[in-house]
Amino acid sequence: MAENKKAKSAAGIVFRRELKAYFSSAAAYIVSGLYLLATGLIFFSTFYIYNRAELRQFFGMMPIILSFVIPALTMRVFSEERRSGSIETLMTLPISEVSVVTGKFFASFVSTLIMIAPTLFYLIPVCVFGKPDFGPIVGGYAGAVFLCACYTAIGVFASSVTKNQIIAFIVSAVICICLTLIDSFLIFFPAPVVNFFGFISANAHFNSIARGIIDTRDILYFLSVTSLFFVLTVRAEQKAKA
Repeated sequence: MAENKKAKSAAGIVFRRELKAYFSSAAAYIVSGLYLLATGLIFFSTFYIYNRAELRQFFGMMPIILSFVIPALTMRVFSEERRSGSIETLMTLPISEVSVVTGKFFASFVSTLIMIAPTLFYLIPVCVFGKPDFGPIVGGYAGAVFLCACYTAIGVFASSVTKNQIIAFIVSAVICICLTLIDSFLIFFPAPVVNFFGFISANAHFNSIARGIIDTRDILYFLSVTSLFFVLTVRAEQKAKA
């Protein structure tokens, strides 16, 4: 029990440290601003040009946009400390690799949720000028939470295996975009192949949740991918410390 409390306390310290670093980073504000600009253009082009008060196009483009934005937010999580050497100081403290990764992951995850939170204001014109179906809206934001957790785990992992932030960004962005688009280029393949890659497609599972359908297979997919890259990150840190 005492060890569990100590681990939670250590993870909490890392979490608060990383979250503070997020709010003091100009890059994080720039990335968040670009995200809101991109999503704003998508939403308001649908609203003004096509005269539709809906969030369908907004949610449809979210996996692709997050495939680039989240890697940009997470690329510094471990890479910057590896480059500066401060990670070595952190790892010499009486704190486990699991606690370090837990704190950094949840700080990055919360940062992504803070980034997408302002898009909730899009609901105001949708409710005022349209007749929204709140099932897909709730599903879309629920899917976004799972997607953020999944892509954050990938981004943190990529940052843990290199000192170069650009390389970390490229690696995580490539993995995320592959998971997003892998089912889009398989229409001419045999059905078993399409079904297999459709199952490992983050976009397919996100779209399923975004339709307002809560399927345990979709939730299990996101939890599994998130857990896989979390464990890989812990292993990477253990190997680096050895």
